[in-house]
Amino acid sequence: MEEERLLGGAVRRDEEADMSLRPRTMAEYVGQEKVKSNLSVFIEAAKKRGESLDHVLLYGPPGLGKTTLAGVIATEMGVSLRITSGPAIEKPGDLAAILTNLMVSDVLFIDEIHRLNRSVEEILYPAMEDYALDIMIGKGPSARSIRLDLPRFTLIGATTRAGMLTSPLRDRFGIINRLELYTEGELTRIVNRSAGILGIFIDPAASVEIARRSRGTPRVANRLLRRVRDFAEIRSDGQITMDVAQYGLNALDVDLLGLDGTDRVILNAIIRKFDGGPVGLDTLAATTGEEPDTIEDVYEPFLLQLGFIQKTPRGRKATRLAYAHLGVPYGGDAESGQVVFSD
Repeated sequence: MEEERLLGGAVRRDEEADMSLRPRTMAEYVGQEKVKSNLSVFIEAAKKRGESLDHVLLYGPPGLGKTTLAGVIATEMGVSLRITSGPAIEKPGDLAAILTNLMVSDVLFIDEIHRLNRSVEEILYPAMEDYALDIMIGKGPSARSIRLDLPRFTLIGATTRAGMLTSPLRDRFGIINRLELYTEGELTRIVNRSAGILGIFIDPAASVEIARRSRGTPRVANRLLRRVRDFAEIRSDGQITMDVAQYGLNALDVDLLGLDGTDRVILNAIIRKFDGGPVGLDTLAATTGEEPDTIEDVYEPFLLQLGFIQKTPRGRKATRLAYAHLGVPYGGDAESGQVVFSD
């Protein structure tokens, strides 16, 4: 499952207690330069006018810092941050309890906002637009609706599936930003910063090696750093040298491009079982034992960035680069390795 996967984007239980690596200000937040630049303008403008920041939607693959960025926004605005998630808000009363406890200009962060119950979402519309809460009192003919005023707050929604948001909800966000996968240089800076906070000596070359294999995701970079630290403490003298980093990453089955065993299972399935594709998402999921949503949200973004797969109307196809990475002749017999020429 995703939460058990070393290179997955989900927060693992062993990481929840250690939030010291999260940046707290825009200056500390590495990467996403365009998003940061625009948000800084919007935040300063809102503070200058003495208003709450407009509602913000952050979307992109998991592990890119959406929750962290919400905390940064709250810090820069000088207000409190309340955190919840779409699945946790089961009924309208749950959302009403959260909204009525907000203070002026507070930031409410809802992770996985695309998974909000439809009845809950309808309560959210007037709250976002009119800063009001419509509540039904009583039942049957005597039922009546009352409207409660809410403080002007900022809702920050995060999702990996922006396409699953309903139009009425998406249209109520005044600021919409997509977070992109990080560059190797940005991840190297993150690894060095995290190593300093954790009190670990790390060789500059080792930082680059960990960053290179972190599939463009800060959460993965920090996770690999922690695991390599374990190898350094048990197999070496506690310092992360290039040799220790390579040894640890290889032991974790993370290859030179950041692919793990599951990535290779997906590519091998497309190439060896479906002749390179195209293959439908549901068929690929059934073949690999992964959920379709997991393949689409967690694995595909990085494989697409590497140019290893293509999404076509008929399904997923493996590219020449994927064949080369797995050592299979392009256009050849994937089982035997023989090249097959067509007329």
